[in-house]
Amino acid sequence: METLAILPPKGRPREFCTDAALAAALRVFWSKGYDGASMADLTEAMGITRPSLYAAFGNKEALFHKALDLYEAEKLEYTRLALEQPTARGVAECFMRGALAMQTSHDGPKGCLGVISAVACSPEAESIKADVIARRASSQAALIGRFEQAKRDGDLPAHIDVLGLTSYLYALLQGMAVQAGSGASRIDLERLVDTSLAIWPSR
Repeated sequence: METLAILPPKGRPREFCTDAALAAALRVFWSKGYDGASMADLTEAMGITRPSLYAAFGNKEALFHKALDLYEAEKLEYTRLALEQPTARGVAECFMRGALAMQTSHDGPKGCLGVISAVACSPEAESIKADVIARRASSQAALIGRFEQAKRDGDLPAHIDVLGLTSYLYALLQGMAVQAGSGASRIDLERLVDTSLAIWPSR
């Protein structure tokens, strides 16, 4: 006797674009931070119900990690371009001007998602902070390697502390993000970039 396989019923197709919903979630996290973004904020911006959010993205924490992936892919391309610059000063300039353009763009909230989320303080946000810190450490390691190469090439003075120089650059980037988020003008931030480049160590 022939047996027939019983197929499970097909689920209803999602009635929304997951890419558009994720982009909307990113804007909420970017403007309010992880702790400040409520589920009501997210579902309203994404145009979906809470069950649909859970079905498509998992919980709020999983949604944030996906939003952070999108942020890095779309908003932090300048960091990859910076590492390809021929000089250490060019690397620093590309980093700072790229950050400036992103942080003051009219296409998104002001400031930096990583800086905003790194200060999240709720117990459930510990994994968020850990993820942000781990991603930043990876970027810093790449920058340290690039500056070490610059020293070997004679592009940076031999006495320069590469770890200190990298920390200095990241402190500038984080300071710019905080200032941009609190309303500093593009002109003010451009002045900070120009001053930093004027005192950049040269051979």
